[in-house]
Amino acid sequence: MEMTIGANIKRLRREKNVTQEQLAEAMGVTCAAVSKWERGESYPDITLLQPLAYYFGVSLDELMGYNREKIDSEINEVLKLYRKYRSSNDGRAREIITEAYRNYPNDYRIMSHYMWNIGGDMADNDPAVLLTHKDEFLAICEKILDGCTDESIRLNAWNMRAKILHAEGKTDEALEIYKNKFTTWYGTCGQKTEQLFAKDTDEYYYHVRKNMYELAAFAGDKLGRKVFFDNSLSCKEKSERAVKIGAALLECAKETGEVILAVLAEGFLGRMRNDLSYRGGGEDCDVLPVLDADLASAKVISEAMTEDRPLRDAFWTNYQSLSGSKDFLSWIVDFHLDSKKGNDPAWLALLDKYR
Repeated sequence: MEMTIGANIKRLRREKNVTQEQLAEAMGVTCAAVSKWERGESYPDITLLQPLAYYFGVSLDELMGYNREKIDSEINEVLKLYRKYRSSNDGRAREIITEAYRNYPNDYRIMSHYMWNIGGDMADNDPAVLLTHKDEFLAICEKILDGCTDESIRLNAWNMRAKILHAEGKTDEALEIYKNKFTTWYGTCGQKTEQLFAKDTDEYYYHVRKNMYELAAFAGDKLGRKVFFDNSLSCKEKSERAVKIGAALLECAKETGEVILAVLAEGFLGRMRNDLSYRGGGEDCDVLPVLDADLASAKVISEAMTEDRPLRDAFWTNYQSLSGSKDFLSWIVDFHLDSKKGNDPAWLALLDKYR
C-alpha cells in the first residue's frame, strides 16, 4: 500500500500555517528530516507518529493517509442533511451534528455547527446553556481561531466568545469584540465588490442590482421581526398586518415593474410565516394566509428570475441549496412539503395551488 504520510504532513503543516523549522523544533528533529518526509524520501520514526497526530489535531489514520476527497464528500452530505433538518426545526438535526462531531472532530465546519446547535443558534441564546457549555465552546473557539482560515467560521468563533461574555455579565467586553472584529454595513463584501468596478460598466450595474436584491430580502426579514415582536398585537392581528403589507408591496411591484418590492415582500412574509408557526403559537388560520401571500411573492420572483441574472444570483447566495432546484417557487414549495406540516390537508391544498 502506498504511504502518503509525507504529503499529509506537508498539507497539515500548511493548514496549520507553520514552517518546516517550527515543526522540526516541535518534534525534536532536524529541518532536513522534515523536508525528506514531505518529499517522500523517508518516513518519520514510529515513535513520532502519535506526537505528530496530536500536534496537527488529527487521528493516526488521517496522518498515515486517507482518502481526503471521500471524507470531504461524506462531510458535505452530512452538512446538507443537517441544514435540511435544521431549517425545518426538526429535532434530528442535533442528532446528526452531534454524531458528525464525534466522527469528524477536527473539521472546522462541523465543530462550528455543533457549537451553535447546542448553544441555541445565533439569537435568543439561553445564558444558562452557554455557561454550562462554556469550557467546551471556548475550546472549540480556540481551535478554530488557531487553525481555521475560513473567515466566516472564524467570525462565528468570535461571536460565540462575545455571547459567553454577555452571559457572564461582561456585556461591554462582548460589544468590544463586535466593534473590533466585525465590519459595518458599508464594509461588507457586497459593498466592496460593487466599488471595485467603474460606475459606467456592466459589472458595476450587475453588482448594484445583486446587492439591492440581497439587501431587500434582509430588510424584509427585519420588517418581519419588527411586526412579529410587537407585543401590542395578537397573533391574528400580526397575520392580518402581514397579509396587508405583503399585498401592498406586491401590488406596487406589479404597477412599477420593480421586482425588488416582491423580494422585500417575500423576505417579510417568509419571516412572519416562520415566526407565527414556530414562535408565536399561531393557529393555522393565522399562518395559512401569510403562507399564501409568501408563495404569491415567490411566484413573482421566480418568473422574474428567468430574465434577471442578478436576482437569480442573489437568491442563490441567500439560499445555498436553491441552485439545484428548478426555480425559487418550486424550492419553497418543496421546503414546505418537507416541513412538519407537510401532511396537513390545509397546507397540502395551498401548496398544490402553486405546484
